[in-house]
Amino acid sequence: MPINVTLSADELKALLAMREEHAALQREHDELRSTLRLVTAERDLAEERLRAYRRELFGAKSEARDSDQYGLFNEAEALGANSTPAQEDTPETKVDAHTRKKRGHRKPLDPSLPRDVVRHELPEADRFCANDGHALVEIGVETSEQLDVIPEQLRVIQHQRVKYACPCCDLGIKVTPAPPRIIPRGLLSESALAWIAAGKYQFGMPLYRQAGLLRRFGGDISSNTIAASIVRVGLATQPVINLMRDALLDADLIYCDETTFQVLKEKGRKPQTKSYLWSQMTGSGTPICCFTYTPGRGAKLADKLFVGVREGAALMTDGYEPYNGIAQRYQLVHLGCWVHCRRYFVKAEDNVPKAARSPDLLATRFIKLIGKLFVAEARSAKRKADRRQRLRRRYSARVLDAIHNLMLEQSPGVLPNSLLGKALTYVREQWPKLIRYVENGDWPISNNPCHAAIGMTRVMPTPRLCRVMNQLP
Repeated sequence: MPINVTLSADELKALLAMREEHAALQREHDELRSTLRLVTAERDLAEERLRAYRRELFGAKSEARDSDQYGLFNEAEALGANSTPAQEDTPETKVDAHTRKKRGHRKPLDPSLPRDVVRHELPEADRFCANDGHALVEIGVETSEQLDVIPEQLRVIQHQRVKYACPCCDLGIKVTPAPPRIIPRGLLSESALAWIAAGKYQFGMPLYRQAGLLRRFGGDISSNTIAASIVRVGLATQPVINLMRDALLDADLIYCDETTFQVLKEKGRKPQTKSYLWSQMTGSGTPICCFTYTPGRGAKLADKLFVGVREGAALMTDGYEPYNGIAQRYQLVHLGCWVHCRRYFVKAEDNVPKAARSPDLLATRFIKLIGKLFVAEARSAKRKADRRQRLRRRYSARVLDAIHNLMLEQSPGVLPNSLLGKALTYVREQWPKLIRYVENGDWPISNNPCHAAIGMTRVMPTPRLCRVMNQLP
C-alpha cells in the first residue's frame, strides 16, 4: 500500500533547498574532478617535456634498439646472423673439436700503397755461428710493415712564359699564352684549391685552421684570401652546378630534406636568426646531391627548389607541410619517410621511465612493427624491383595493416599533446604517403640517404666561411 507523507509548507521548502544545495555540491564536485583531471594531464605533459629536454641535453642520441628486446629495425642486426665476416676479422686456426681465432693479427695494409724497403742487417762481427764459428749465410727475411705519413709539402710553381722576337725588326714580338686557370692571376693553384675545398666541405676544417696549417709549412696566406678564392671557385663552377641541378630535376626519384643553419654577420639579420640548408639528392640515375642555402623555409622558398622538376617523378620527404603543396603543384608522387615516423615513437618510449618499460608499451609495439618493415627492405635490398615489390605486397602490406589498426584502436585514449599523441597524429596525417612505397619496388621506404643529421654533417661547420665572405669587399 502506498504510504502518504504529509509535509508542511516550511518542511517542503527546506527539502527543496536541500535538493538544490545537493545539486550545487554535485556540480561543484564534478567541476573539481574535471579540473583535477586537467591539472593532472598538464602535470604529466610538463613532466614528459622535462624528461624530453633532459634527454636531449644529456641522453644518448642513438635510436638503435636491442635486437633481442625490440628487434628487427637495424639492418646490421637483421642480417648479421647470415653475413660473412669482414676482411679485418682475424683468421681462424683449426684445432681438434673446435675453431680458434689467432690473436694479435692485424688487417694488412693496402697493397697498392708504395713501399719503401728498409733492410736491417746484422753487423759483420755478428754474422758467425755461435756453435761452430762458420760464417752465416742469408736465408730470407722476416717482414713487418708500418704505415708512414708524409706531411704536407708546399712548393711554388713558377710559370715562365717565353717571349720571342724577330731579329730583323721590332714588330714580331710574341709571348707564350698563359695556361688556362680557374682563377686568372690567382695566387693558389688548382691543386691547392681542391685541397682547401676538400678540407672544408668533406672534412669540416674551417678556413682559418687551414690558413694556420699552411702557415706552419711556409705558406703565409690569410683566411680572407682563401675565402675569396673559394668564392671565385664557386662562381667558376656554377655552370657545372646548373647542369647537375638540371639532371637532378629530371630524375625519376628525388630526396629532399632541410636543416637549420646559422650564418654570422649576415646583412639585415641577427646572428641568432635561423637560416636553412636544403639537400636535394637523386634516387635514380647519376648520383647527384645539391645543397641550397635560404634565409628561411617558407613555402615560396621551398617551391623555388623544384622549378623545372619532371612531372610524375617521386619525391621522398618528411612531414614538413610545404612539401605537400610542391607535390600537388608539380604533380609529383609524394612518399613519406618511415624513419621520421619511427623517431616520434622512439622519443615517446624514451620518456617513459625505464622501470615502467615493457614489450607491451604502446610506443614499443609501434617500434617493433615499423622494424619489421625495415627488415623486409634489408632482405630485399639486393633483389630486383619486381621481386621487392612482391615482397612488399605479400608481407609489408600486412604489417602496414597492423600498424593502421593499432593506430585507430589506441588513438582515442591518448592525449593529443603528449609525445605519443603527436606520434599517432603524425602517422594518421602522413598515412597515405607512408604506405605509397609499396606500389613500386624502386621507391624507398625512408629519406635516410638525404637526412639532414647524416647528409649535411660535413658541411655544417661552414658558418665561419659565410661570415668571412660577408666581410669581403
